[in-house]
Amino acid sequence: MKERKRVSSGAKWEPIVGYSRAVRVDNRIHVAGTAAVGPDGAVMYKGDAYSQAKRCLEIIEQALRELGAGPEHVVRTRMFVLEPEMWEQVGRAHGEMFAEVRPATTMVFTRFIDPDMLVEIEAEAEL
Repeated sequence: MKERKRVSSGAKWEPIVGYSRAVRVDNRIHVAGTAAVGPDGAVMYKGDAYSQAKRCLEIIEQALRELGAGPEHVVRTRMFVLEPEMWEQVGRAHGEMFAEVRPATTMVFTRFIDPDMLVEIEAEAEL
């Protein structure tokens, strides 16, 4: 069996739902959908899609670093956004991190479990 390394999200529902913030198997890393939450689990930057996207990406970068990678290793991202009008704010934040890397990406418009959430981002990296 291949070795698995995990990074915990620290969320109270992680063991209930059965997930991790990120999982590394061999040279592949998968980062779960990441919302703009603070250390207390509360949504940050209410009403500001750009700042929420930046926070999501900070959390993703931290998880990647814990598993020996960085943004330069990201090959795929998915951005889940509340409203189509927010695409440019979220896209700008994504572009600030990935302008040179240019991973394959998808942006989908959807609703969230918390009404203060405007964006959630997931990523895949390969070393």
